[in-house]
Amino acid sequence: MLGRLPLDEQLQGLRSALSRNEILTDVMTRAATLDLPGWYVTAGCLFQTVWNVVTGRPPANGIKDYDIFYFDDGDRSWEAEDAVIRAGHELFADLPAEVEIRNEARVHLWYEQKFGVPCPPHESTEAAIDSFAATTCCLGVRLKLDGGWRVYAPHGLSDVFNLVLRPNSVLAPREIYETKAARWQDEWPELTVLPWPDASTGAPPPSLPNETARPA
Repeated sequence: MLGRLPLDEQLQGLRSALSRNEILTDVMTRAATLDLPGWYVTAGCLFQTVWNVVTGRPPANGIKDYDIFYFDDGDRSWEAEDAVIRAGHELFADLPAEVEIRNEARVHLWYEQKFGVPCPPHESTEAAIDSFAATTCCLGVRLKLDGGWRVYAPHGLSDVFNLVLRPNSVLAPREIYETKAARWQDEWPELTVLPWPDASTGAPPPSLPNETARPA
C-alpha cells in the first residue's frame, strides 16, 4: 500500500495518481500562467483524486470544485481579489469544472461572519492550508518554473493514501469537520473517519497502526 511506503515513494505515487485527473493537471498548468504569489491548487480536488484512484473510481469522480489559494497581503481589497477571480473565470471558462480562486491574506476579514469563529490573519498560503478541518486535507500542489511539482503536505501523505480522515481542531469548528466527513463518507464509503478530539481532555484521535511518520 502506498500509505506504508517511504515518503519519497509516496510523493511519486501522489504525482502518478494526480496526473490521472486530466482536469486537475489542466487547472494546474493554467493556474501557473496567472503568476499568483504563493499559489497552490489545494483541498478536495487533490485528496479526492487520490481516493478515487485508490478505490478504482474515475479520477474526477465526486469532485465538487478545484480550489486555488494564493497570498497577496500587499493589496487586501475585495476589488483586487475580484480582479483575479474574474481573470480566472475567463481562463478556466471552457473546463467542465468549477474553479475557485481565493486570496488567503483576506480570509480573516470574512471568516467569523461565515463560520462563527474568529480567524487570525494567515501569514502565508501554507498557513491557510494548515487550518483545514481535517489534517488529511492539508495538501497543496503547484507547478515550479522547471516543470517540477512543489508539494506542501505538513501531515504527510499516509492518511491520504490510506483513506483516513483525521480531524484538525486548529481553526474550523467541530460541526464543519463532521458535516464534511459525513458528505465524503457518503461518496467514498471506504473512508475511516476518526472522531473529533475529546473536549474534556483535548486528546487527539489515536494513530493507526503502521502509520508512516510525518516528514520533518
